[in-house]
Amino acid sequence: MNCGYVALIGRPNVGKSTLMNHLLKQKISITSRKPQTTRHRIVGINTTPAGQAIYLDTPGMHDNQSRALNRHLNRTAETTLLGVDVIVWIIDGFSWHIYDEVIFKKLEQAGLPVILAVNKVDKVKDKDAILSFFDAAQHRYPFAQLIPISALRGINLEKLEELIFELLPENPLIFPEDQVTDRPQRFLAAEIVREKLTRRLGAELPYELTVEIERYEELETITKIYAIIWVERDTQKNIVIGKEGEMLKKVGTDARLDIERMIGQKVFIQLWVKVKRGWSDNERALQSLGFND
Repeated sequence: MNCGYVALIGRPNVGKSTLMNHLLKQKISITSRKPQTTRHRIVGINTTPAGQAIYLDTPGMHDNQSRALNRHLNRTAETTLLGVDVIVWIIDGFSWHIYDEVIFKKLEQAGLPVILAVNKVDKVKDKDAILSFFDAAQHRYPFAQLIPISALRGINLEKLEELIFELLPENPLIFPEDQVTDRPQRFLAAEIVREKLTRRLGAELPYELTVEIERYEELETITKIYAIIWVERDTQKNIVIGKEGEMLKKVGTDARLDIERMIGQKVFIQLWVKVKRGWSDNERALQSLGFND
């Protein structure tokens, strides 16, 4: 069987997490319209009659090195290229950006087969522009394959999967057939809470908060989750809680419903908001909060 690791790379907010979820036909990575929603390397395992593709969803590659968290995200994305068999580079337009030049250099160093996937083509009216861009791209780098896709609409995803399996080496299965990720449910629960916060809060605040599961109890008829939302300032704490606790209640309800769908059991969730000043620019704090991909 063809079996191996596939790195999904690209700049922030190009649709890497949405693509992996649709390839797996279930939600493993959290998504939002805000860049840098993905902070960890997320493994998604797809076993088919053709073999097993082990997808690695990565944080978006970017040139912002201002905080320890930003440097961690870049390290996580870059080290994912080590030890994989195929790279899928996802972009969302027909032009190169400044940081793409850095990605080109990293691909040359990796020396692996690369599929260039142009996402969000459902929004493109001029189809000739796709052919023109692909012709120029092939002269820019020796891509193994080039394909237009829409991760959200499911356009060309079966063809993309076919191309990926053609490039994977022959290997026995690495994971059991029914396994879809290597992450425990408590990690996924924390990510779901953070997704709901990211979607409901303003533009900047989601980048200065994180979620830690303090206790995760799996009982016979219910799963109880106790989570801490860490922010950097007291003013942020007030925003997350909201007037009379309304924002925190909405986030808790949103997260509970998603987690219940994920685990197939009733969920009780309790959220607290606490301040840890400067956590996003402190390497030791990042390690203690689980940023150790």
